[in-house]
Amino acid sequence: MNNLLKKHAKSFYWASFFLSKDTVKKSISLYNFCRTLDDIADNVSDLKNKKENFAKFKKEFLSKNSKNSIINEMKSIIKSENISEKIVLDLFDGVEMDLNQNVIINSKKDLLVYSYRVAGTVGLMMSKIFKVEDKEALRGAIDLGVAMQLTNIARDVVEDKKNKRHYIEFNFSSIKKIIEESEVFYQKSFNSISKIPIRSRFSVIVARRVYKKIGDHILEKGNLENYNEAGKIYVPLISKINETFFSIFDFFRLLFVRNFKYERHESHNLLTQELNINERI
Repeated sequence: MNNLLKKHAKSFYWASFFLSKDTVKKSISLYNFCRTLDDIADNVSDLKNKKENFAKFKKEFLSKNSKNSIINEMKSIIKSENISEKIVLDLFDGVEMDLNQNVIINSKKDLLVYSYRVAGTVGLMMSKIFKVEDKEALRGAIDLGVAMQLTNIARDVVEDKKNKRHYIEFNFSSIKKIIEESEVFYQKSFNSISKIPIRSRFSVIVARRVYKKIGDHILEKGNLENYNEAGKIYVPLISKINETFFSIFDFFRLLFVRNFKYERHESHNLLTQELNINERI
């Protein structure tokens, strides 16, 4: 299972070295659940088969007597970490948005709602695993998940186009714009990390920095031609080491955050027009 994390989620695997064994175990169970959903949506099989597999997996999740070990591990986490089932159902809704012949997102609001559903939910559930209780900080966890998803979208434009998924327009200007939008969410998430128990805090700081760096490497390409030629963009090892070193300074900065209160921003307000975040946190 750890090998799956290493293969498919390199930034998170790198950050997991700074977590306790119990937290890593729960994080892997959450990852396996999310990965299973992703694989259903990304499978090369026909759309009808995807929808059937999705419906079957969701039905098993909603069942009280599932025989699926991945689902049972997820349900155990939901119970032990007091995670609202609404959050998991939001995740299902996000994946279902990708189960169309053509996926087209036409507005910033729809893009943010999608990003919350497929990634903000995961950030929120991870915070529950980290034992975060501060309600304002949980909003920041959603922001970090959204930021990372926007980074994913910026990185995977070519691949998504092949799969008939159009989250943003296919030009470098749109890619740059979505990275700039992700920066807003990365910045808003920073102070909320101060409410993560200190044992798990450094891991989140590292993951945030390393994932954010993907956007920097994309912008370095300068134009769509170079972006296309680069293929899928990852953070090289030396950059991961550098960002881990800089994370030490972030860690000490966060020690001086007092009386944290989440300050809403325009993009976050767009998100809350669609979703009642209070019900989730």
